[in-house]
Amino acid sequence: MLQDKQFLIGVANMKMPYGKYKGRLLVDLPEHYIVWYRNKGFPKGKLGLQLGLVYELQLNGLEDILREIRKNH
Repeated sequence: MLQDKQFLIGVANMKMPYGKYKGRLLVDLPEHYIVWYRNKGFPKGKLGLQLGLVYELQLNGLEDILREIRKNH
């Protein structure tokens, strides 16, 4: 449970490390970019897992959860 909480806090605060949107919070990446990544294949490792979660949250209109977590941590 603690790992899940830490993962969510990490996603809420993670910035894109490279590319066109370098430095932008993952939660603030444009939806079309996240969808493009999903179709292309998310990167391996932690960043890929984080982008996958952002995709699922955006798909379901729940990305504000990450913004709320970021505000509180």
